[in-house]
Amino acid sequence: MADSAHPVAKTLDAAVLGDKQAAEDLIPLVYDELRSLARARLAALPPGQTLGPTALVHEAYLRIVGRGDPGWDHRGHFFGAAARAMRDILVDQARRKGAKKRGGDRARVDPVEPFIQQPVDDLLAVHEALERLEREDPRKSRLIDLRYFAGFSNEETADILGVSTRTVEREWRYVRAWLKCELEGD
Repeated sequence: MADSAHPVAKTLDAAVLGDKQAAEDLIPLVYDELRSLARARLAALPPGQTLGPTALVHEAYLRIVGRGDPGWDHRGHFFGAAARAMRDILVDQARRKGAKKRGGDRARVDPVEPFIQQPVDDLLAVHEALERLEREDPRKSRLIDLRYFAGFSNEETADILGVSTRTVEREWRYVRAWLKCELEGD
């Protein structure tokens, strides 16, 4: 996973060094993975999202590649940054939708099924809790980005963070419990 022989890692290294062709070659290498990541993130949100997986991938790619030289260490670093960019985009969209100017203070009604209660997923509360965690313990925040938002396994996450798999498993249990307490106010 963090192996520099991986085609994505080699292409990332070349793109960071200024190779324009490598930057162009990067898109086809990562597009399918980013799109499946975006589909998974959008599937976890309540229905009625106006942002599709393709738009989310394109926006995230522009955000992470447009920031200049990020110093990519490996493939996991890139996908972790992509997952974080997608999370930030979804939070920005939730803020815009919740703005009073956009009718955020009014209840949204589905004209087809007005009597079915839509699930409420408070993305902004989750985001704020994750920002608090990032201030308290950046590694645990990165763990969430890699495990939940990027979809990496415990082993892949351990490799990226440079810790043991047992540490990832233990901290994953902790951050899930911590997040539950933060969101429920206990």
